[in-house]
Amino acid sequence: MRLLLTRPAADAVRTAAALRARGHEPVLLPLLDIEILSDAELGAGPWTAVLVTSANAVRAIAGHKRHGELRGVAVFAVGERSAQAMRDVGFANVTAAAGNVTDLARLVVARVKPPTRLLYLAGEERSGDLAGLLRARNFAVDIALVYRAVIKEMPQATAAFAADIDGVLHFSRRSAEAYLAAASDAGRLESALKKPIHYCLSARVAEPLRLAGAARLQIAARADEAALLDLCD
Repeated sequence: MRLLLTRPAADAVRTAAALRARGHEPVLLPLLDIEILSDAELGAGPWTAVLVTSANAVRAIAGHKRHGELRGVAVFAVGERSAQAMRDVGFANVTAAAGNVTDLARLVVARVKPPTRLLYLAGEERSGDLAGLLRARNFAVDIALVYRAVIKEMPQATAAFAADIDGVLHFSRRSAEAYLAAASDAGRLESALKKPIHYCLSARVAEPLRLAGAARLQIAARADEAALLDLCD
């Protein structure tokens, strides 16, 4: 299938390679940029562990003035990719979960005893409620906003929406909203909603598309990339 990817360029390139390996033809239209907030306020600490759910958070903490202070703190990462990224910027005690925030919460509960304080290096938009899951188990969770996705102008969007696309992969609510805005600006909103299958990471991601009238929505069984790619097969 020809599948449209609208996520930020670095992530889109990696996902495109995975799709090609499965026999699909990816079309890249990165409608979002990631803004790294390297001067983000983290809080006073101290923390028993740092939580990471995206490699974007790694980029932010690598350039943060408190990077050196945090390197000795244990890290729990959502998956092996973000775990390795933390190791690459100097964190030695890093443990990876199986790939989504529910897995990550279970890992923390299994390894750390409450009450204790955790630092979550988060994005402005988050899949799942990691902090809520852990607070319900008597952990104190400080959320530090260290990156955010911003919609960017894409002059080539009209051509992409005019192409023969079988499906669109939506990894975040923000990217779904960017897709709707770009399709509207290109004068292709009706066909962009009705023709392709919309593969969504979660029900929350799918909500803007559903409200806009998307005809064919599919939601991943788990909120991780592997489950979303499985939908396309």
